[in-house]
Amino acid sequence: MDVETSVRPPGLRPQLGRSPLPGGGLTVSRLRSPVGEILAATDVRGAVRAIDFTDYEQRLIRLVRRHYGPAAVGEGPPPSDLAAALDDYFSDDMSGPARLPLAAHGSPFQHRVWHALLELPPGRTASYGWLAARINAPAAVRAVGLANGANPIAIAVPCHRVVGASGSLTGYGGGLPRKDWLLRHEGVRPGAPPELRPPAAPRE
Repeated sequence: MDVETSVRPPGLRPQLGRSPLPGGGLTVSRLRSPVGEILAATDVRGAVRAIDFTDYEQRLIRLVRRHYGPAAVGEGPPPSDLAAALDDYFSDDMSGPARLPLAAHGSPFQHRVWHALLELPPGRTASYGWLAARINAPAAVRAVGLANGANPIAIAVPCHRVVGASGSLTGYGGGLPRKDWLLRHEGVRPGAPPELRPPAAPRE
């Protein structure tokens, strides 16, 4: 069963809570960035429901229509705090996205994964194994990878900070060149193994 959950930024302990779509539908905005034009869907209260890239516009439109209804999507300017947060991220203050109110539609398992992603600060990477261990599902690495890939709010919910156990750039919904750019922008050395990994199994 899908639920809508308010996602609280890093620095605040994420908590699950109902967050139904308020009246007025969603506004899709376009914002410039060094990694191409960004699309963001926000509700009337300014909560970010989805972030994607313009070359995946149809994917974002399908996602918000599937979750919020076919008539729920319009186009307009971005909320000022969203524009400022992304401007900050792409300049010197990478904590900008952490100030944003976020709300995502997904299953309880997906939300467990997305909340764990919010614990990853800029410049730190994690393996899929760490992510699975973090949500107390160490055997569910594959399911965790699928939930990571289903994250609807790029950059603000930093699925790009999850890499392969060897440091390889595994799949990213915005394309591997963008993932590489974002990690380099945050100071991650290309190909470096993830800093956060699952605890080693005890020796017999």
